[in-house]
Amino acid sequence: MNEFRTEHDSMGEVQVPKTALYGAQTQRALDNFAISSLTLPPRFIHAVVHIKKAAALANQQLGLLDADLAWAIAAACDSILAGHYVDQFPVDVFQTGSGTSTNMNVNEVIAHIASDLAGQKVHANDHVNMSQSSNDVIPSAIHISAALALKQQLFPALEELHTSLLGKAEALNEVIKTGRTHLMDAMPITFGQELSGWASQIEGNYVRLQMLHPSLLRLAQGGTAVGTGVNAHADFAARVAEHLAEATGLLFTPGDNYFALMSAQDTAVATSGQLRTLAVSLMKIANDLRWMNSGPLAGLAEISLKPLQPGSSIMPGKVNPVIPEAVCMVCAQVMGNDASIAIAGQSGNFQLNVMLPLVAYNLLQSIELLSNACNELADKTIATFIVNHASVEKALAQNPILVTALNPLIGYEKAAAIAKQAYREERAIIDVAQEQTDLSRGQLEELLNPEKLTRGGI
Repeated sequence: MNEFRTEHDSMGEVQVPKTALYGAQTQRALDNFAISSLTLPPRFIHAVVHIKKAAALANQQLGLLDADLAWAIAAACDSILAGHYVDQFPVDVFQTGSGTSTNMNVNEVIAHIASDLAGQKVHANDHVNMSQSSNDVIPSAIHISAALALKQQLFPALEELHTSLLGKAEALNEVIKTGRTHLMDAMPITFGQELSGWASQIEGNYVRLQMLHPSLLRLAQGGTAVGTGVNAHADFAARVAEHLAEATGLLFTPGDNYFALMSAQDTAVATSGQLRTLAVSLMKIANDLRWMNSGPLAGLAEISLKPLQPGSSIMPGKVNPVIPEAVCMVCAQVMGNDASIAIAGQSGNFQLNVMLPLVAYNLLQSIELLSNACNELADKTIATFIVNHASVEKALAQNPILVTALNPLIGYEKAAAIAKQAYREERAIIDVAQEQTDLSRGQLEELLNPEKLTRGGI
C-alpha cells in the first residue's frame, strides 16, 4: 500500500501510483482502456499543453484566474514543453471518443506540478481546465499539432526532396533512355524529363498542402461543451489564439463556426486526403526506382541504387532496393491511416465527433512517416543513384518503337510491320527500315535520332 496514494474524483476514490503526477481520472482511463500499447504522440500532448498555458494566461488577463495560479500553470506547462515528464501521459489512443481522458491526464499532471510551484492547491478542472472543455481542447489540439508538424517536418522534407529531384534531373538531362508505357518499350525520353515529372508531383503535393494549412490555423477553442461558448469569457478565444500564435509562430485564430469544428473533422479529413495523395506519388516514384534498378543481369538495370546492406540471408552478394521498399510500406500505412480518418470523420454525432484520439494519432503518424520517407528517399536514393550507361544505350539502340517517328512518312501499318520484324530478328530498327523503305541511311539517321525524338513535334 505504500506504493500507492488515494486520489478522488466525482466518482469516488482511486488508488494511484505514489510517484505518478497524474490523478484519479487518468488512473481510471488506464484501468478502463487496456487496449493497445499506443499512446498519443508527444507532439499532440504538447499541443494540449500549449492550450493550457494559453488558457491560463488568457483567464488571468480577463480577471478570472489568480495571477499566482496562472503563473504556476504556465511554468508547469513550460516544463512539460521542455521535454520533461514524458512518461506521465500513458493513456491509450483507444479511449473515450472525445479524448476526455487525455485532456484530464494533461490537466492533472499540470495541476500536480503547478501545486508544488505555487505552494497551494491547483485544481485540474477548476483552474487548469478553466473556460475549456475536452470537446474544444482536443479538436484544437488536432489542428495545432498537425499545423506544426506540417511546418516543422513535412514542408522542409518536401522541399529537400524537390530540390534533390531537380538537381538530379538537371545532371541527367542529356542522358537518353527508353521510355515505357504499360511496362513495355516506348518512345525515348531523357532521365531529366523523367525526374522532372517526379519533381512536379512533389511540388503539386507541396502546393496543395500549403493551401490546406491555413484551415488548420482556425481553432475550436472557445466553443467549450457544444459550440455555444458556455462558461468561457467572450474574449477568451481571441486571447488564447494570440498566446498560441506568440508561442508557436503560427497565426492561429478562433474558428468561424465552433459547431462545425467540434462536431466534424472535415479539415483533418481533407489534410489526410492530401497526405494520401502524397503517399500515392511517393509510391509511384519508389516503384519506378525499383524497376529501373532491377537486375543487375535479368532486369532493366538502367540505374544502380547505392548498396546499403546485404539483401539476403542465404544468397551471397544480393543487394536490394531497401529505401524504395521502405517508402512503399510507409505509403501503404498512410493510405490505411487515411481510411481510418475518413471513417472517424463520419462519427460526428450531433455536437461532437467521437473518434478524435484516432484522428489525432493517425494524422500525426502520417505526417511523421511521410516526412521521414521523403528525407530518406532524397538522401539515400535520389542523390546517390548512378546510371548504367551501357545498359541504357544498348536497350535504346535496339528499341523498335523508334519507328513511330516514321509514321508521317510511311504510315502506321508499314511502321508496325518494320517494328515487328526488328523485334523478331533482334535487329536495329534503322537497319530494317533501310531495307523496307525508300528512305536513305542519312534520312533515317536524322529521323530516328533519339535525342531529337525527346523534343517532341514532327
